[in-house]
Amino acid sequence: MGVTSALVLLAVIWWMTFLIVLPLRVKTQGDLGKVEPGTHAGAPEEHNLKKKALITTAVALVLWVVISGIILSGVISVRDFD
Repeated sequence: MGVTSALVLLAVIWWMTFLIVLPLRVKTQGDLGKVEPGTHAGAPEEHNLKKKALITTAVALVLWVVISGIILSGVISVRDFD
């Protein structure tokens, strides 16, 4: 696996993990009872994006190391797929 392939794999894993982590523990305006006029009650009041980005980075790096290890070891190769 080349450097570019490794970076693309990391980016894909990071974004997939981020989209999974993003809706976790969101406090909406409706939950807190502070709905601003003109906004939806489901709009986030506290989103904690920095914390979620750090969690995503840690999880994505662990997943990337495992997946890259599997690819580089040859346990699974392109020939294994139809």
